[in-house]
Amino acid sequence: MREAQHLYINGKWTEPEDGTVQELTDPATGRPSGRIVLGGAADADRAVHAAREAFPAFSATSVAERTELLEAIGAEYARRAQDMAQAVTAELGSPLSLSRTLHVPAAQGQFHHAAQALGRMSLVERRGSTWVRREPVGVSALITPWNYPALQPAGKVASALAAGCTVVLKPAQLSPYSALLLAEILDTAGVPAGVFNLVLGRGSVIGDALNAHADVDMISFTGSGPVAVGVSDAAAPTAKRVVTELGGKSPQIVLPDADMDTAIETAVLYGLGNSGQTCGAASRTLVPRERLEEFLSALTARVDQLKVGDPWAKDTFMGPVVSADQWDTIQGYIRKGIDQGARLVTGGLGKPEDLPDSLNDGHFVRPTVFADVTNDMTIAREEIFGPVLSVITYDTVDEAVRIANDSPFGLCGYVTSADARQARAVAEQMRTGYVLINDADFDFNTSWGGYKQSGNGREWADFGIGEYLETKSIVGVTA
Repeated sequence: MREAQHLYINGKWTEPEDGTVQELTDPATGRPSGRIVLGGAADADRAVHAAREAFPAFSATSVAERTELLEAIGAEYARRAQDMAQAVTAELGSPLSLSRTLHVPAAQGQFHHAAQALGRMSLVERRGSTWVRREPVGVSALITPWNYPALQPAGKVASALAAGCTVVLKPAQLSPYSALLLAEILDTAGVPAGVFNLVLGRGSVIGDALNAHADVDMISFTGSGPVAVGVSDAAAPTAKRVVTELGGKSPQIVLPDADMDTAIETAVLYGLGNSGQTCGAASRTLVPRERLEEFLSALTARVDQLKVGDPWAKDTFMGPVVSADQWDTIQGYIRKGIDQGARLVTGGLGKPEDLPDSLNDGHFVRPTVFADVTNDMTIAREEIFGPVLSVITYDTVDEAVRIANDSPFGLCGYVTSADARQARAVAEQMRTGYVLINDADFDFNTSWGGYKQSGNGREWADFGIGEYLETKSIVGVTA
């Protein structure tokens, strides 16, 4: 059992002023995994006050000083990598192998990438007799989701610290273990008191307090669209900056000349990886009509071989989803797919049949593939956030692009083709903020963010740092 009795405010572990205790459950077993203390509005206010007090000194640090600090954080993160991987698996149910190879390295790398990007950026520019300065926006509230509990806080914190901002982090209530460990890492690495603050709690309490707080200059929020509307509404009276990274319904366009093995690996890794709990998941696969059955045959064979089960076992590809509520939501979408006439190719309702008794109460979902999906079906329109793939046919590449763009979302896209030029031409037509070609490795050192209802900002590297900067022009400089 993990125990967390304190919040991290002003460089110290401190008891909450008006806290309650919440028990968390292991997604794989349904049994208790730990207890954490939840803060209240008074604790959010204390954290904001600490960040406000620390801001003048930290914002005045040099690029070299902040670069050194970021590298120190990255080094300490590397030292605690195994602890972080275990925390992610405990809270999320991610297979330990995935926590070690994806969640933790992606998070750790954010500090190094931010340090490198900061060194490349020009924060002061002279234009004739005018000086243009890019200065930290101020106290930044960072609100992160449960599905990437290491990467999301790391990316936001790294960008904010690189810019010279002070922060209050409010992690997801379902996955706080890695955020608590991040606070230990930052403390050990020498982050000054008040520069980083961690407050655990409910979004309806801590999130609301931060969103409306007059001393918070910026909100960086990752989560669902409906919640983002509430964030923006609460922030509007104080005109604070709101940067959002929201949902997706990302298409994979399999072009007629595509290598089938590559197409299948893209669908499996980017559609079913992390139990489908990825905002950029390749959840819609667009396949040429003449290659549909070939694709389905190969995909079904691959999916049916995937090991679903104990996240601590070495050969597990997919663990549970995060909670019973999420399991219920996914089951509802699978039912809608069946009821609306999609062809169930593999998977379906209920839990995998070969789970051991010890995992019967875990939140396991059967990897599910639907064919004969039309783009107006619910499973093709709404973000499921589970291991459910919708296969849609097309007759021309122009039609495929039209279907891909026919979505309220625009976060991520995937293109598979034997012709690199054609793949790039299709990628350039997709209305998404990020496109991967031919099962490319994810690049965590570029911009991340979306078009349309997928958000209004960018994260990572210099793009992320830029969100935490204001631009000031000083006119008439003669010396």
